[in-house]
Amino acid sequence: MLKTPIARGVALATLGATLAIPTMAQAAFIEDTKAGLELRNFYYNSDNRNSANTKSKSDEWAQGFILRVESGFTEGPVGFGVDALGLLGVKLDSSPDRTGTGLLPSGDSGAPDDYSSLHATAKMKVSKTILKVGAIEPKNMAIARSDSRLLPQTFQGAQLVSKEVDGLTLDLGYLTEQNNRDSSNYEDITYAGKGGLVGKPDDFIFAGATYSLMKNLTGAYYYSNLEEVYKQHSFNLVHVLPIGENQSLKTDLRYARSTDDGSSTVDNKAFGAMVTYSLSGHSFGLGYQKMSGDTGFAYAGASTDPFLVNYVMLSADFANADEKSWQARYDYNFAAMGIPGLTFMTRYVTGDDFGAGGNSKEWERNTDIGYVFQEGTLKNLGIKWRNGTYRSSNNRDKDIDQNRLIVSYTIPLM
Repeated sequence: MLKTPIARGVALATLGATLAIPTMAQAAFIEDTKAGLELRNFYYNSDNRNSANTKSKSDEWAQGFILRVESGFTEGPVGFGVDALGLLGVKLDSSPDRTGTGLLPSGDSGAPDDYSSLHATAKMKVSKTILKVGAIEPKNMAIARSDSRLLPQTFQGAQLVSKEVDGLTLDLGYLTEQNNRDSSNYEDITYAGKGGLVGKPDDFIFAGATYSLMKNLTGAYYYSNLEEVYKQHSFNLVHVLPIGENQSLKTDLRYARSTDDGSSTVDNKAFGAMVTYSLSGHSFGLGYQKMSGDTGFAYAGASTDPFLVNYVMLSADFANADEKSWQARYDYNFAAMGIPGLTFMTRYVTGDDFGAGGNSKEWERNTDIGYVFQEGTLKNLGIKWRNGTYRSSNNRDKDIDQNRLIVSYTIPLM
């Protein structure tokens, strides 16, 4: 780990320059290399109520630097390449009584002035199959790294993705450690599900296939195993029905069966359905999610994004044991009325029938407004405001009023 901001900056710059130098006499390796530096400014304010175990207020402001370098592959039947990810977070405003936002590391003395990490991935390509070893950023039904704070989450391990057969994607992975979005260090993969944990989790394995069954219908299946905690079988069907000009109806069905592994008590069946009607720039969505079994939904990795239709901003997943939840969502893309780059989203989710006696209830409302400049000096500068409200009748949960403001800009380097 680098100790000072100057050392970190030099290391990031050196890394990008080194990978850009044509040290290998392979045209494709150099010509296909891509590099970019994302500047992400993040303000997070959360008013946390009715909770004895959480700070009444979480309020921090930070600047993030995300350097990505992705090489091409060397020429020949077997191609080799390397990717690199440099992460630096700088504290702009925080104090010990306002930490816990997930933007910055926190301790007894509050957040540090900065934190950073460097990640490398070796890769090999044969035909349409790519193997990556090192830093992995998975995003699939079994496990999906989070990128909803200042810096993205990463994992250590290996992943193989193959597209040898038209319409079929095979995806296999073995993950051993996680580097959380507010950390500089790798640590053991954790269990983030609702109930059932006994003992300590071990490594995470997944294997899945996604297949285009017909023109507008896609099916997927994944098997995953967080060793010593759970085994899971996940299924997904997505159908898009064209109705007319600028109209469509999308149906997204999800089902997962999770059972115990090792000494855990995981036992969950999760069903989810989301139907979205789109007309020009408008989208109207209705969702339903139901948990059954002795425990809530099982998933691995702190802060990861579980594959649930009602996974949202604050309460996260509406995935407690026996919980039923409904969602109503509306999106609008202002490009339909001549304002490209401006988008709007609002949704409401309510859940019940969980907790002691099945009498607990919770609801959440989210609103996102974003704009990406399309031209001029500020072209590609993105601004997003996210607002969320959460309420629960369960005294163990906190009521939340939260605002996030994110400004991002990516500078292409290669």
